[in-house]
Amino acid sequence: MDLIKAALQAPVVGQDFLTWLWFRSEKNGWNFTLKDGGELNVFLEQRLSVRGGSGENVEKAVVTGPHAEFTEAKLGLRNGKLVDKSLLRFERDGNTWMVLLDADSFSLSGLKTPKIETRLEDGDDPDAAFLEKMMLVEQCMDYVDELFTQFLKVRLSPDWNDELRAFREWLEEK
Repeated sequence: MDLIKAALQAPVVGQDFLTWLWFRSEKNGWNFTLKDGGELNVFLEQRLSVRGGSGENVEKAVVTGPHAEFTEAKLGLRNGKLVDKSLLRFERDGNTWMVLLDADSFSLSGLKTPKIETRLEDGDDPDAAFLEKMMLVEQCMDYVDELFTQFLKVRLSPDWNDELRAFREWLEEK
């Protein structure tokens, strides 16, 4: 979470991150390789907002709905806006997490973890369900941290200009 604390110092970094995450997710076939060698599918879901300008000249476009294509949001990107909130869906090993990420504060809200078994059998640890749920919450936070780390490695490298070029090409698609 130290990297996320750093992002709080500059909200535009959070917007760059979410914008990059959308672009890179789509370009990678929604797939990211994690440091443990496993794969994480990252999807932007049903709710996305883009924002541009500052002060009294802030403009925002919000796209919601099932199977949203984000056409208006992508048009906003073409006009200089950046993603400021996104509902993310992470999938790994048959498990699904959903979380709304706010670029300005890096706050996670509405987190839904994979379902866990809550019925107790004789001899079961009564804390087991709670501990499993906390482990799933922590996994989701680790995924956000790892994706942000991947973003920073690209953002702070000499390859950033190549990434921007690929981003511009992606914007022109569709």
